[in-house]
Amino acid sequence: MLPLPSAQQLRYLIALSELRHFGRAAAACAVTQSTLSAGIMALERQLDSQLLDRTVGKKVVFTPLGHEIALKGRQALEALEAVPQLAVAARPPLTGPLRLGIIPTIGPFLVESLVKTIRTRFPQLTLSVVEDTTEHLLEKLGMGRLDMLVLAMPCLCDTAETLPLWRDPFHVIMPENHPLARLNTVPVERLADQRMIMMEDGHCLREQTLAVCRQGREWHGTEGESDSSFSATSLHTMAGMVGLGLGIGVMPLLALEGGILRGHPVSSRPLSGGPVWRTIGLAWRPRSPRSEDFRTLATAISSLAPHPA
Repeated sequence: MLPLPSAQQLRYLIALSELRHFGRAAAACAVTQSTLSAGIMALERQLDSQLLDRTVGKKVVFTPLGHEIALKGRQALEALEAVPQLAVAARPPLTGPLRLGIIPTIGPFLVESLVKTIRTRFPQLTLSVVEDTTEHLLEKLGMGRLDMLVLAMPCLCDTAETLPLWRDPFHVIMPENHPLARLNTVPVERLADQRMIMMEDGHCLREQTLAVCRQGREWHGTEGESDSSFSATSLHTMAGMVGLGLGIGVMPLLALEGGILRGHPVSSRPLSGGPVWRTIGLAWRPRSPRSEDFRTLATAISSLAPHPA
């Protein structure tokens, strides 16, 4: 009888096939890069076949056979993962473990009330929470390491089923003595030629902020960015940088309602003109047997909106 690949080996291979990067594939599988590499090499020895073309330097290139095995491995892993999913679906609704992912521009302002709400209303759920960027959370969702995500849309969520919950309006934050602070609302065109502080690459709020800015002008610079912009690693960092007079920023209402500006000499004003909001929503794997659970949870989570739509 031919030796069968393990589920873990297939996960490593599929992650590398989808992400084409050893580091990111290892992170998606929650292992070290050396562990992932060793697992794939062990699979090659087991199959007595070369799955990766290692003559092309640091690029991740699959051999034709490796590509075919990755495709078959995905089908096999999906069938294997369906077994515990069927068991979960047979349990009473809203019981058992729930692995939740949430992005950093939502987590600090929603996690505490979300956890309390779920514990109170659904005490049979065992909740765990992971905070990461949208891209990484979607990778972990696809690999079966998370069950449900709380995201900000629009985002590149084509691989998941999504459910919008509420709109989270954008505000402009600026130093208290900034000319824009004299306005009751700030039209998007007034952002033209302002020195913007944005989230660093990898955060969906960065792209959402750029989209808002483009409504008011033809944005110039590399890849649609102003050369005068600053990058922040978190919304708390952004608030501090604005307080120091380094520029202005776009901040979601959820963060403002969470008191993020407290202690900073910073004012906020609503934005006006065009779509000036993000949408808080949920995402899960398509055809998940727990879809009805997630829709029930959506109703509970929607009650946490600062201003439910």
